[in-house]
Amino acid sequence: MAGFHVMAGGEGVLVRPAIRKIRVADVFEALQLGLSDFNRKPSHYAFLGLIYPLVGVILTLWSTGANLLPLLYPLASGFALIGPLAALGLYEISRRQERGEDSSWRHALTVFRSPALPSIMAAGALLFALFIAWLLAAQAIYVYHFGEAEPASISSFLTNLVTTEGGGQVILWGNLVGFVFAVVVLATSVVTFPLLLDRDLGAAAAVDASIRATLANPIPVGLWGAIVAALLFIASVPLFAGLVVVMPILGHATWHLYRKLVR
Repeated sequence: MAGFHVMAGGEGVLVRPAIRKIRVADVFEALQLGLSDFNRKPSHYAFLGLIYPLVGVILTLWSTGANLLPLLYPLASGFALIGPLAALGLYEISRRQERGEDSSWRHALTVFRSPALPSIMAAGALLFALFIAWLLAAQAIYVYHFGEAEPASISSFLTNLVTTEGGGQVILWGNLVGFVFAVVVLATSVVTFPLLLDRDLGAAAAVDASIRATLANPIPVGLWGAIVAALLFIASVPLFAGLVVVMPILGHATWHLYRKLVR
């Protein structure tokens, strides 16, 4: 049964795992290993990955139907902020493959029996808080330039966005603020969830390790963040369909990047 030890590990001691220095080549090797994990049983992982395009389409339809068009892009892009948490099952599959254990897709659900589940939930709450903060910031930027009135249609919304000075400001500041949120999430979660799944150290220790890994390897971790952002953007263009393949690969690759970053 999972113990409610969030700040420290199961023995009540705050442990700070050692961080490795890695190279840019290690980032691409982690991506290659993630692809290899996916190729072993792609049908299983595509099944798991269906949740991502499904949620993306639901978010799109909900935003359009509720006349919340200004939040459509923040919702789609902000979904990547909670991706590290959503990929927990994929980390477990890679972990089991690494150990030579049965890695069928049903084992992805064993994360709910992890002794570190309370710590995982605490770190996940942090990601959700950042996700909500991003949506509020994006809404505030739009309201500041266009007021409270919501656009009447998609065409009028896009026209105002690309042809007016206010629209240019919304695009500029929206992307700048979004970049800041993305950097914060990357630094605080690049190894947090794989580490908690692997070792029950407590949420505080895992987030601390993630930040230290980022500071010790700014270029490789920054490159990883850029790769993730680029692949998610490309995969999201055809109604999020590409996420069926891209998200599982990135999830597996994140596990291998964790292995390289943390001793």
